[in-house]
Amino acid sequence: MMFSAELRQLTGTTWDAAVGHRFVTEIWRGQVPPPVLTTYLVQDHQFVDAFVALMGAAVATADRPEARIVHARQLGVVAGPENDFFARALDVLDVPLPDRTEPVLLAPTVGFIELMDTARRSADYASCLTVLLVAEWVYLDWATRPDATAPDEPLQREWIELHRGSAFETWVEFLRSEFDRVATGLEPADRERVRELFTRTVDLELAFFDAAYR
Repeated sequence: MMFSAELRQLTGTTWDAAVGHRFVTEIWRGQVPPPVLTTYLVQDHQFVDAFVALMGAAVATADRPEARIVHARQLGVVAGPENDFFARALDVLDVPLPDRTEPVLLAPTVGFIELMDTARRSADYASCLTVLLVAEWVYLDWATRPDATAPDEPLQREWIELHRGSAFETWVEFLRSEFDRVATGLEPADRERVRELFTRTVDLELAFFDAAYR
């Protein structure tokens, strides 16, 4: 079993709880309550800078030129279409400027930003890959329902569309293959560190969904 599959299995209970969360069910119906959607997007918007920086660290620490190019191209997607989505969505939801730039951060938001910053500062490719992989793989998982129709509600539909489709699937497969490749060269202590980081990231994904309803 590849290391990514092993860790996906290890975190299965928490992972499945995130992918099957109430938020996911409601967004697929286009029925996330406006206050919940506002809280979720305001908090998620705070990840953009740290996520872009983390992706930049992956570009810098990748050990193969071809991998560096893939990371750089995806960084452009996050800094472009995804960042643009937040600007439009927060306008539609009439979010005041202070809540866009300096909102009160919920505990999972703080935890996630700290996690991304720690991985970035480590200048360790395996650590950067671990956080990126979980963040993107969990979202691909919940946003992929082959037999379901995305809702008509435009914001919720677009958020789903940003995290599924062939291009996003290819990106997540790349992260998995890179993660598994790099993991084969890790010492046991480093594999254990990556395992803990993977688990912590999955825990935060679930906690972030929960926090939107509090």
